[in-house]
Amino acid sequence: MPSIHPWKVRILALVCVTMIVIPAVYFFSKTSSSERVDSEEWMQDAKPEVTLKMYFGGEKKAATDEVWREVSQYVKSKGLNVKFSVNFIPWTDYSSKLLVMAAAGDRWDLNFDSDTSFRQMAARGSYLPLNTLLPEYAPHLNERYKSDGTLLSTTLDGEILGLPWAIKMNQRPYAVWRADLAELAGIAPPMNSIQTVEDVDTLLHQLKEAYPDSKLSLVTALPFYFIREEWLDLEFHGLGCYIGDPEMKVRAIEQQPFYLEAALMSKRWNQAGILNPDSILGLEDSANQWRSGKLLFTITSHEWAYAADPGFIDSAYRQQVSLLYPEKRQVNRRPTSNVIAINRNSEHPDLALRFLDLLETDRTLFDLVIYGMEGKTYKLEGDTVRYPDNLNFSTSNYMDWGGQWGFWKPQFLRPTETYPGDFWNKEATFAELPQNVDSPLGGLMLSDYKIGKALERRDELYEDLGKAIEYGMEGNISDAIAKYRQRQMDNGLETIIAEVQRQVDQYLLFNR
Repeated sequence: MPSIHPWKVRILALVCVTMIVIPAVYFFSKTSSSERVDSEEWMQDAKPEVTLKMYFGGEKKAATDEVWREVSQYVKSKGLNVKFSVNFIPWTDYSSKLLVMAAAGDRWDLNFDSDTSFRQMAARGSYLPLNTLLPEYAPHLNERYKSDGTLLSTTLDGEILGLPWAIKMNQRPYAVWRADLAELAGIAPPMNSIQTVEDVDTLLHQLKEAYPDSKLSLVTALPFYFIREEWLDLEFHGLGCYIGDPEMKVRAIEQQPFYLEAALMSKRWNQAGILNPDSILGLEDSANQWRSGKLLFTITSHEWAYAADPGFIDSAYRQQVSLLYPEKRQVNRRPTSNVIAINRNSEHPDLALRFLDLLETDRTLFDLVIYGMEGKTYKLEGDTVRYPDNLNFSTSNYMDWGGQWGFWKPQFLRPTETYPGDFWNKEATFAELPQNVDSPLGGLMLSDYKIGKALERRDELYEDLGKAIEYGMEGNISDAIAKYRQRQMDNGLETIIAEVQRQVDQYLLFNR
C-alpha cells in the first residue's frame, strides 16, 4: 500500500471530524501506480450514498438481500458509493407489470428485459438513450460492444436503449417428457424418434392413456408448426416472415395456411384433455410446473436438454428429449434475448453504468452478483461452483436467481452443477451448425410509432378471438379463423404490414 504524506493525513483527519466518512480503500483505489490523486479532487468526488433500484423476474430467493448488502460493500471499496434495492416480479406478470410501471412514470434505475417486452418498452420511450452515457461511464463495456457489434440490436431510431447479452446459442425446440413415468407405463420411444408434430401427438395420447388424471401439457400446437414451416417470428404483434424468403416479406400469423392446421391439432389435444385448460390464462410458469413435476410433457431448448441438472425438485424425476424437425432451419437467439436496460426516469444512470462497467472487468464482483457468498449460497470446488449442502436448483437460496442472464460474462462464467465444464462453448458450437442460422433481421428494432393504435386493436382482437383459436377452444375452428382473419383485415392489417415492411426493407438496405 502506498505511504501517505503527513499533509494528506491532516486533511483526512479534518474530513473525519466534519462527519464526511469515506472508506480509505476508496482513497487508494483513486491512486494510480504512477501518481496519487490530488486530495482536493478526492474530496470533490466523494458523494452521498444512493440507492440503485432494480427489477428482475421470478421469485426473490432467501439470501438475496444479504448478498446484495455484500455487493454494496464491495463496490464501495471500489469507489462506487451505492446500495441496492433488488426487486422481483413473477415471470407470468413481468412484462405487463413493467409496461404499466413505465407508463405510470415510476422511477427505478435498472431492469432485466427480453425480446418482446424490450421492444415494446423501447418503442414507448420507457428506456434511457445511452449513446453518450455508455462510453463516458462504462468505457470497458462500451469497448466490448464495439468489438462484438451487438448494440445495433438494441438501437431504435439511432438511440441505444439497452445492453444486450454476450452469449451465443440457439433455442430450437426439443420435445421433452418425464422418462421415469413413461417407462413405468411401458412407453419407450426410441432415442430421438419424436421429431414431428404427428410424433408428438402420438406420444401425448399414450401418456394421457397411461396417466388420465395428470396435468399433461401447457403447450399449444403452434410452436411445432413454427419449426416445421421455418417461420421467423418477429415477436411483434403476431407478425413474421419465412426464413427462406430472400425478400423477408412480412406476414400475419393468422393468415398463414399452417395456422389452421395448428388450431385443429390444439383442438384435438383440448378435447382429449391433453392441453390443460388453465394454460390459456397464462397464470402458470411452465418451467416451474415442469421442474416441480406437475407436467408430463413440455418443450425445451438445447440448453436444458443437455444441462447436467435440469432443475427437477425431486432427484427421482428423469427426462427424455428429442430434437424436433432436425433438418429445418432455426434462427439463433438474438442478442436481445436477455437485456439490461436503464429506466428513462432513473435518477442515477451514471452510477448504474459504473456498476455495470465494474461487473465487466471484476471477477470478484461477478462471482458475488451471480453466485452470491461463498459458504452461504455456494461452495467452490476447484473452479466449479456447487450448491451448499441440502440445496439444489429448485431450493437454492440465491444461485440461479431469475433475470441474472443479462449480467453474464463469458470470460467469468464458472462451471456449475447445472452447466459443467465447457458447456457454453458447446452451446456456441451447436449454434454454428448449418441448420442453425443467424437471423437476417437479427438487429431489427421495430417502432410502433405510426401504427400504435392499430396494433392496440390488433392485440385486443387476439385476446378476444385469436387466443381461443390457438388453444383449440372454438367449436368450429375453420369458421372462427375465417372470422378472425376478416376482423384483422378490417382493423387495418394491410396498413400495419406496410409500415413494418417499410422498416424491414430499410434495415435490410443498410445491413445486407
